[in-house]
Amino acid sequence: MKPTITPTHRRRGLMRHLGLASLAFGAALCAGSALAQAASPRWQPTKPIRMVVNLPPGTAMDSIARVLAVPVQEALGQQIVVDNRAGAGGLIGGDLVAKSPPDGYTLLATPGSLMAIVPFVYEKTAFDPNKDLMPIAGTARALLFLVAKPSLPANNIQEFIRHLKANPGKYSYGSAGNGSSPHLAGEMFKRDAGVNTTHVPYKGTAPALQDLLAGQLDYTFDAGASIDHVRSGRLKLLAIANTSKSSIFPDVPTLQEAGLKDFDASTVYGIYAPAGTPANVVARLNEEINKALQLKPVRDRIAALGAEVVTGTPVDLARSNQDDGKRFGAIARALHIRPD
Repeated sequence: MKPTITPTHRRRGLMRHLGLASLAFGAALCAGSALAQAASPRWQPTKPIRMVVNLPPGTAMDSIARVLAVPVQEALGQQIVVDNRAGAGGLIGGDLVAKSPPDGYTLLATPGSLMAIVPFVYEKTAFDPNKDLMPIAGTARALLFLVAKPSLPANNIQEFIRHLKANPGKYSYGSAGNGSSPHLAGEMFKRDAGVNTTHVPYKGTAPALQDLLAGQLDYTFDAGASIDHVRSGRLKLLAIANTSKSSIFPDVPTLQEAGLKDFDASTVYGIYAPAGTPANVVARLNEEINKALQLKPVRDRIAALGAEVVTGTPVDLARSNQDDGKRFGAIARALHIRPD
């Protein structure tokens, strides 16, 4: 059930929605963290922590949250309870956390689309992701894979682009829904490659992938759910939709290598807290999350999802969201993309 979206934040120019509120807050947090920790004792939680995932169980963000929770809760001495609250493009889970007490006991695990895409495709929301949530730590950069049905007459990305150009309007691609990162990746690809294909939105990744496997779609941009099908030969992997190669498919070219300059449709999965969470709490959570991201079981799980481990400070995460927002915001505004 979708939430009632009430008008509390309107667009006030492009720069506000590029994550500058989070970036400024993150910078202040990093600058003042030493003073905060000197003035306050090292934060030690005294009760379980709730980590809200704003996507369904089994998604990449859910998997990352659960594998991270184990070492982080051991380090903190308190259980971390993962709570899936999916819906409305991640806004249901995000709203719940944004309106929770800023005490470190309620966190949000979310894809970067909540910060870098939602502000551009929703006219009105019940909260401002870049103002009402504060970054704690990045966890992984989600790469998108351009996958196609095996019967499509193209065996590499160059042949694929040539074939689409020769057959304008005859092929379709699916996405997890209007305004999702695969949707925007698909529109960026159409723009940069100069092809004309039809977008078919679905209610989530799974049904889009099912139709692709059944041959009812021609291609899609996928964040990792298709990996096993690529390995089994049921789908063709044609390109990586960002500027760096995939560690699990090192021989597959990026779209940039295929001639689409600076093509990058990736976003950063991250952990957030309600705005106003004390600096020493943020510092401790950031420290333990970054330590957990160095552990082999965590790194192996992230790699298996087709993503890349990301570590750093809160300001690093805010800056990544700002950069991603510039790319996604441009295409969303140009095409007037709105959610389902």
